[in-house]
Amino acid sequence: MGPHPAVAAIRLAVRRVLHDILTDDSRHARTAGERAGGRIGVRLARHAGVLPEVPEIPEQTPNERPPSPLVLVACSGGADSMALASALAFEAPKLGIRAGGITVDHGLQPGSDLRAEEVVLRLRELGLDPVESITVAVGRDGGPEAAARDARYAALDAALERHGGTAILLGHTRDDQAETVLLGLARGSGIRSLSGMAAVSGAGGRYRRPFLQLDRQTARKACMVQSLPVWDDPHNADPAYTRSRLRHEGLPALEKALGKGVVEALARTAQLSRDDADALDTWASQAEASVRDAAGLLECAKLYALPPAVRRRILRRAAIQAGAPAGSLFARHIEEVDRLITGWRGQGAINLPGKVVAQRQGGRLVIRQG
Repeated sequence: MGPHPAVAAIRLAVRRVLHDILTDDSRHARTAGERAGGRIGVRLARHAGVLPEVPEIPEQTPNERPPSPLVLVACSGGADSMALASALAFEAPKLGIRAGGITVDHGLQPGSDLRAEEVVLRLRELGLDPVESITVAVGRDGGPEAAARDARYAALDAALERHGGTAILLGHTRDDQAETVLLGLARGSGIRSLSGMAAVSGAGGRYRRPFLQLDRQTARKACMVQSLPVWDDPHNADPAYTRSRLRHEGLPALEKALGKGVVEALARTAQLSRDDADALDTWASQAEASVRDAAGLLECAKLYALPPAVRRRILRRAAIQAGAPAGSLFARHIEEVDRLITGWRGQGAINLPGKVVAQRQGGRLVIRQG
């Protein structure tokens, strides 16, 4: 008799992601091997006198077997991340992957250090190694939720580098995706906000989210049938937090008004929006060179001829390149800059976050530090 359907579902989701990680890892190893082969060819040419002798840096021999990749799970002790940790501990050894775990103590609740110690013990009981608890200082920029998220990801990035890991698994579910889409809709900041969380993100694709197609109840059920203790964060039920209100009031109200299936529809919207946003980003990247003059300045007439979605992406990218922080650059900022192209009436410069200024000069759009 096989595992419970919920356990089978989480294991399958993790197995697929681990296969992807192995594929990516072997591709990188093959590229490195090709570079090593090229260096061997250079050595032979030098030995034959075709190339001059120069000092070389010692390197790994082509026959050396690289170490097994290390995959970490970010675990808060909640049902989603505990289910993810259990699935990783089960699947990783079968694929020759080392599996470890990280828990982050935000220090925002009394006894959070004790909770972190308990999570560390649970992860070790699952057989994960290395396992580490990291305490972070949460700032105030962007509100409590954003500040905690920034501190958490900074700690995870540092842990991955410190342990020489390949990837970190995150326990975001389909329900989390639906909430993210609704939050993006409320901000009114465009199709990229509606695309929610990516299955693969971060520098070099380091963050992987295996559960984006699974609902929260599946993860909780998997923990229950495996007798895995879970911790329910009281912040997740605190109406002081926007996501908490959305989870306990907003989504239930939508399901009551529209019927079941809202979460699935929102998650599907995220994927469709992401596909569209990726295509538009590619178009904008390809079109940018054609709207710059020989000095690299943006030409207003050429920008005007582009579709608005493409033009605004170019403007946003130019603002970020000039020093505007991406997280503080909102749709309303880009709309104001866009009016310098589409509604030019001699208006003055536009002030953007990061002390960046955008202004129209002689048919060119100049975006630079003020």
